[in-house]
Amino acid sequence: MRLTTAGTLPATAVPPLERIRDAARVLEGVATRTPMETSRYLAEVVGVPVHLKCENLQRTGSYKIRGAYNRLSRLSPEEKARGVVAASAGNHAQGVAFAARALGVEATIFMPIGVPLPKLEATRDYGARVELVGHVVDETLAAAAEFAARTGAVLIPPFDHPDVIAGQGTVGLEILEAVPDVDTILVPVGGGGLISGVAAAVAQAAGGRVHVIGVQAENAAAFPPSLTAGAVTTITTHPTIADGIAVATPGRITFEVVSSLVDEVVTVTDDETASAMLVLLERAKLVVEPAGAVGVAALLAGKVRPSGRTVVVLSGGNIDPLMMERVISRGLVASDRYLTLRIGLPDRPGQLAVVSGVIADANANVVEVLHTRHGNGMPIGEVQIDISVETRGPVHRDQVIARLEASGFAPRVLES
Repeated sequence: MRLTTAGTLPATAVPPLERIRDAARVLEGVATRTPMETSRYLAEVVGVPVHLKCENLQRTGSYKIRGAYNRLSRLSPEEKARGVVAASAGNHAQGVAFAARALGVEATIFMPIGVPLPKLEATRDYGARVELVGHVVDETLAAAAEFAARTGAVLIPPFDHPDVIAGQGTVGLEILEAVPDVDTILVPVGGGGLISGVAAAVAQAAGGRVHVIGVQAENAAAFPPSLTAGAVTTITTHPTIADGIAVATPGRITFEVVSSLVDEVVTVTDDETASAMLVLLERAKLVVEPAGAVGVAALLAGKVRPSGRTVVVLSGGNIDPLMMERVISRGLVASDRYLTLRIGLPDRPGQLAVVSGVIADANANVVEVLHTRHGNGMPIGEVQIDISVETRGPVHRDQVIARLEASGFAPRVLES
């Protein structure tokens, strides 16, 4: 959806430019000044120069260290002595744990039961005490809030705090330094901390000439209905591979900033995100988590059509290897490079070899075959095979199916 009020600076919500620059000074030597890579492939797709701001290569694996460290650095000695607490399924947890260790503050992190093991172990390795509570993040947040009230520990919010937003805004300053003539910036959006900081930085440092566009996962997009309603709205989220931006309720502060400074918020599907991750792996040699790849997904899917030099923020790279395996498979399917065909065959020797030969002659590769005589509704004397095939894309996929049909078979494509 396009916003009509972009460019207005609400005095109460937007962190002043000097506050963001001060955060950059605080983060010097702590957060990495991440690379800005060019993407010839994406430039050819969209017709304008495209750059990738690689926060997936940030310390702790995401931009979250910026806001977390900036917030903790502002605590008074008395607050630091009380310790800090946070709730997160991954990146915020690691950012707070890292910052707390660096500043000598005791940290307790609440994470959902079933959090991926790599994220759990990384948070512990940064020195935090981890409590596993709840099966969804809302339950985990409630437990962290109760802990803060009971113990006096300072609750470090993941996005809705001026110090956190200012820390994330340092990404925007680095973008302007690396690509001063940037026209459009695409930013992943969950609760809105990153895009609020980036939008605040570029609106003040570049005079409002830069378009800032947010991208959310379609199954967890709270900003579009909130912006339509003109007020923070809680939605029911649905499962999404982009769990890092699956936030049901925008922040109060971030909603105000996004309403005023962001030009547009678009959504992408999980299949579009998986395809984008595959492109980043193959074309840019970058491992990016689903939440971090939604900006590239928006470009590839045509959800955003930039008119000038474009920067896409890759917000994180923390992904469980098992999830990566699933996402690659899904990306291959979404790109028509992997398909499963169901074919009925006469129950006599040599038929599977014939099918495999046709597929081989079409220069495709058989990956897996499942064979049964017991499918529902199958005629006696017939067998059924599900054959998984690697192809080179949609044109080659159609050629393989056409070859099978020309050879007298009736292949049916199974949905993934």
